[in-house]
Order: sequence, then structure tokens, then C-alpha cells
Amino acid sequence: MTHKQLFEATLKREKVGGRVPTFELVFFLTMEFMGKVHTSQRCYAQWYQMSAKERELQLQDMADSFIEPAKAFNHSAIFIHPNPSDFNSVKRLLEIIREKTGDEYFIMMHGDTTLAIPDGANMVDFSVRLYEDANGLIKDQEKSMANYFEFAEKINKNGKLLDGFALCSDYALNTNPFFSPAIFGEIIAPVLKKTIDGYRERGFYTIKHSDGNLMPIMDMIVQCAPDAVHSIDPQGGMDLSLCKKLYGDKVALIGNVNCGLLQTGTDEQVIADARRSLKQGMEGGGGYVFSTSNCVYTGMDLERYKLINKIWFEEGIYPEK
Repeated sequence: MTHKQLFEATLKREKVGGRVPTFELVFFLTMEFMGKVHTSQRCYAQWYQMSAKERELQLQDMADSFIEPAKAFNHSAIFIHPNPSDFNSVKRLLEIIREKTGDEYFIMMHGDTTLAIPDGANMVDFSVRLYEDANGLIKDQEKSMANYFEFAEKINKNGKLLDGFALCSDYALNTNPFFSPAIFGEIIAPVLKKTIDGYRERGFYTIKHSDGNLMPIMDMIVQCAPDAVHSIDPQGGMDLSLCKKLYGDKVALIGNVNCGLLQTGTDEQVIADARRSLKQGMEGGGGYVFSTSNCVYTGMDLERYKLINKIWFEEGIYPEK
């Protein structure tokens, strides 16, 4: 099987045997890993001042920054976060990745249309709107959904460049969801369901991402029928074994290796946590993708990621029947 075939089979919760797939939603340590400062670090306010040749060189370099970690760490999927994000630049970036890798990897990008936890500057006004302008917030989400669907239809006209969307609006803090179950059910869940259904009708998989403790709203998220949920955050008290028991027959599960331990724990703690995630995620024989509980973020020790990737490679293999 190709990496893409393995990833898609896992999203379908098939028992494929062999090695558990792995990937990272974002791999920010590309400069340390590749040993160079990327040309894509140029200021994108200058993008349209660049010649067509320079833009192409930057897109080629950006594509390599996604491809090389996937190759080195045996990732089955690549999540692109393009910059700039105009349609033609995104399309060309996807074309370059396909030209260089064929159909080897499952390729996705952000495509969430739903509300997320606001930043501090907008917290008060946003919270007031949740109670006083629910219809307006629903309309805002539906407008975003229409824009993303337009993009999805345009990208589909250019061949199979993209396989799915990661829905990256965060809903929860470590203690509880930011949105009460009642508000989530009224304002967000209906749009999330329409978004997932709309992408599926257009031939795309969906992976719903959120950090934090999702358990009070997890039933509603699963009822919206994404193909997978990421990141099953242990720092938010998310229990992978419990999630497998409650939801493993409905969605694939991705993540759960504790990012906090990767930053501050000992090597022994990191190894133990990676093994715990593998053991719990592999229960039932499928439907699990090994990854950190967020991403490989700026400031993480690259050697720590190499350590859990080694544990995965050596031990993340389903036993033969």
C-alpha cells in the first residue's frame, strides 16, 4: 500500500495490518531538520513584486519543506499551510507536491468554517454575540462555508490535487470547551455537519481538529460524522482508550502523544507516553493514526520528535493474525 492508501484505509477504520500510519498536522522544525533557511521566509507583502521565476522558486522550496519531513519520518499524510493563500499559489503548490511525489501521500489543508475560541482582543464582543446574535454568527459561518466550497470545487477541476480538509477551529481549553454544550449544539454543530457533508459530497475526507477537553461536546462532534478526530489531547484530560471504546466504531482517532512531555519530560517519560498512545490507539486493530497531541511546534527539541518516531517505527506494528 502507498502511504495515502494506508491513511485512507485508516480513516475508514479498516483493519489493514502492518504499521500504524503516522503524520503531524504541522511540522515547524523544517529549518533545523533541513539545515537551511527557506526562501519562503521572505516577506509575503513582496509576493506580487517578485518575478514569476522567483515565485516559482519559492513555491518549489515550500513544497520541499513539506515533502522532506514526510519522507524522513515516514508520514502518510501532508498537511499544507500555504502562504500566500490565493487560489493560484495554492494550486501551484499542490501541483508541485504531486509532481514530486505522485500519489504517494494523502494531502490536506485547513478548511474549517466553524467558530473557534476567540483571541483576547475579541473575547468580550464575541461572547456577547453568542447570546445576543446567534443567527448572525450562524450566517457568518455559512458565508465561510460557501467560500470554502467554492475553493473545493475549483481545486477539483484541476485533477486530484487535494484529498481532504483538516478542520482546525479549536473549541476547548484544558478544563472544558469554551462553548457550552447548548451553544455548541445550537450555533456550531449544525454548520459543522453541513461542512463535513459538503466536503464529502465533493469527494474530500475531513479530519476535525481541536485541542483541549472535548468530552462534554464529543458526542455532537462525532454525530457530525468527520472521518477522524485530532488531537485527543491528554493535557485536556482526553483518554484515548475511552475514546476508542465510545467512538472507535464511528470515527478514526489521531494523536494523543503528550506534547507537554515532549517539551519538559524526561526521555523515559516521553518513551513511556509514546508506548501508551500506541497501545491504546491500536486497540481493536485499526482506526488510529499516531501523532503528537498538537504538532511539532517551534521550540520543541527535534531529537524528542525523532525519539517518538523511532518508538513508533519499531513498535507501532499490528500483530499478525
